[in-house]
Amino acid sequence: MKTHNIRTLCLILSILCYLLVGAAIFDALESDREALNKKALEQKLNTLREKYGFTDDDYIEVERVVIQSEPHRAGKQWKFAGSFYFAITVITTIGYGHATPRTDAGKTFCMFYAVLGIPLTLVMFQSLGERINTCVRYFLRRVKQGLGLRTTEVSMGNMVLVGLLSCTSTLCIGAAAFSHFEDWTFFNAYYYSFISLTTIGFGDFVALQKKDDLQRRSPYVAFSFMYILVGLTVIGAFINLVVLRFLTLSTEEHSKDVPGERVVTEGEAEDGHSSRCNLSLPMEGGSSRLNLLPAPTEERRLVLSEQLSEPSRLRSMFSCICCGPDIYDGLPASRCDEAGGHSNPVFYNSISYRVDQALCSTSQDSPCRTTLCQRKNNSYTRRKSV
Repeated sequence: MKTHNIRTLCLILSILCYLLVGAAIFDALESDREALNKKALEQKLNTLREKYGFTDDDYIEVERVVIQSEPHRAGKQWKFAGSFYFAITVITTIGYGHATPRTDAGKTFCMFYAVLGIPLTLVMFQSLGERINTCVRYFLRRVKQGLGLRTTEVSMGNMVLVGLLSCTSTLCIGAAAFSHFEDWTFFNAYYYSFISLTTIGFGDFVALQKKDDLQRRSPYVAFSFMYILVGLTVIGAFINLVVLRFLTLSTEEHSKDVPGERVVTEGEAEDGHSSRCNLSLPMEGGSSRLNLLPAPTEERRLVLSEQLSEPSRLRSMFSCICCGPDIYDGLPASRCDEAGGHSNPVFYNSISYRVDQALCSTSQDSPCRTTLCQRKNNSYTRRKSV
């Protein structure tokens, strides 16, 4: 647990440092350009004022009209095609901001729609990502088998490499397509694809915003919708691979850090079926179990430690033994272990029900039971002892 907490603290500190470094770099890269742009806009505004003679209030009104008319350049935003585009940006959390609800009813429905749609979409992308990773792993294994490689196991490095190549290819395909249809540079189109598929969605570059694109260019509209959905699936598969790997490592380390927690096999037979000779009770730790009557296949795997730590009170109260009192006193644990019997001394320190001759009536005798029956030949007795 201590290691787990230290790692969590390190992650928090790493994120804070990452934010500070990012802020410093963006400040150095963008602040000077921002000042130049602001100065150029102010000069342009003064020129327009001198030319047309409008006041500051007139400028504010013109600015408001220009901003509100911007979404309407692409056509009717709230017909089916535009509404479908908006719905995609909502449930995928891209949120370009190119179109927003104006009515109270639309805003209310948008909130409820997002509450249900966002979790459903995340689960869908995660499920698709798992299926894609499974198919890729199967394909790589078959390729290795076809090439005659000695090791056909697909490693995590192989999966990460394929994921990176898939993500890069998806972004390049989108960059090539959008640079052609939107007349953007390849770099700006690649930037738009990356911002969209990572669901950042700044809105500085938005596809389908030219004159009446939503109504006049149906094939391009369909391609844009499919690209966003398929691209998010590919990116989600890669993120699913990395995140699940991290969660697996986190769970393994957490289980190692928890004191007193251990997993005991419940007497699974070698053929995969559990044996009816098993009886398990919970220990004080709450999660571990103690096998009281293990299967014969388990008996051969048990190894007696030379000295046990103090058994828990619950283990001492509920352990059972299958040895007679004389045998227990005279037969060392090591001999019973060598004969194939149960070797856990916890059974010999507890309230128990000792059956002397009942074991001899069974048809399947273990070597330890045979020894017991030879030593004890009295009638059926049952005795409760501490």
